[in-house]
Amino acid sequence: MSIFSTVFNRRNTYSAKWDMLEEIYSIPDASEILPMWVADMDFAIPSVIIDALQKRLEHPVFGYGITPEETKSALKNWVADKHQLMIKNEWIMFRQGVIPGIVEVIEAFTEVGDKVLIHTPVYPPFMSVPKNLDRQVVTSQLIEKDNSYVVDWESFEECLSKDVKVFILCNPHNPGGKVWSKDDLTKMATLCQQYNVLVLSDEIHSDLIFEPNKHIPMLSVANVPNNIITLMAPTKTFNLAGIQAAAMIVPDDKKRQVIENLAMIRGYMGLNVFSLTALQTAYEQGTPWLEELLAVLSLNMDYVVEHLSKIEGIKVSKPEGTYLVWIDYRGTGLSEEEIMDRLLTVGKLALEPGSKYGQGGEGFLRMNVACPLSTVEDGVARFVKSLQ
Repeated sequence: MSIFSTVFNRRNTYSAKWDMLEEIYSIPDASEILPMWVADMDFAIPSVIIDALQKRLEHPVFGYGITPEETKSALKNWVADKHQLMIKNEWIMFRQGVIPGIVEVIEAFTEVGDKVLIHTPVYPPFMSVPKNLDRQVVTSQLIEKDNSYVVDWESFEECLSKDVKVFILCNPHNPGGKVWSKDDLTKMATLCQQYNVLVLSDEIHSDLIFEPNKHIPMLSVANVPNNIITLMAPTKTFNLAGIQAAAMIVPDDKKRQVIENLAMIRGYMGLNVFSLTALQTAYEQGTPWLEELLAVLSLNMDYVVEHLSKIEGIKVSKPEGTYLVWIDYRGTGLSEEEIMDRLLTVGKLALEPGSKYGQGGEGFLRMNVACPLSTVEDGVARFVKSLQ
């Protein structure tokens, strides 16, 4: 069987997705619950990465490591090949995750009380990280259009004009699956430059795009790339979240120095010998696995859209990117509490409530379909059962 059709038992493996359901959903027993919530995959990682990690394990010494230039070159070559973005090795700063990168940038370039702008609905740490650092979160709600989202440009510019210091962009968008166009990104970059706002572009889902859509890096459209910091990682692409590996791409020398100075003060660390190995191998040898993954995800998306769209009151369309389906249940007349209760108690299915993603998320559910088709079929059947 293909690794993309093999069902792995992940229970009792210290998996957040499978072993934290009681805590996350406040239920006494989750043994029958199917989790399709948090964004990690139920697929085995590429065998080339396993082989590389095993080879590293053959050397019995695990002392302090360094970051080889070959690892930076692997990322540089990947973004050049996949996204036609030309960067330099010295721009790359490896970190343990995208969220730590967001923390570091906000700490480095804002002060307590400063304003950070985000679009909503959006990935929850975009809201929680600035708040936890005592920054003000300014929101510009996206506009629904044709089962997708567009920017409210009037709102966006008005927010920028209110002394915002950093704009955090989700590119492509989570949870909506929107792949931002070149025109959209150019306009965002131009307005941020006009109002002297630093752009922090989270592009962790940039490799998970469905044709004919194409990921456009924010750095590739900016007239002033020194005002852009990009966050990328192999963790979503290759299911390596537990390995903890990410990168900041920082073209501006002065900004890199500010970040490095802060890292020294805070004791922020780079990658360990295993995450370095996994990241480099993924970017050097992971393309065949990724191509097969995208085909599987596309079929899974098609299945979900076909079957959930038949349910009265449910609207769902295929996302342009990510492996996350954004389900509109407002037509059912059910409240979030009611539908979540039905899903958990009747269907035994764990999805994410839309309110978690801020303004505009109410009335939606997020479903992760990065799993074997048999699991997707099971999840859809449970969803249908919940609403019967």
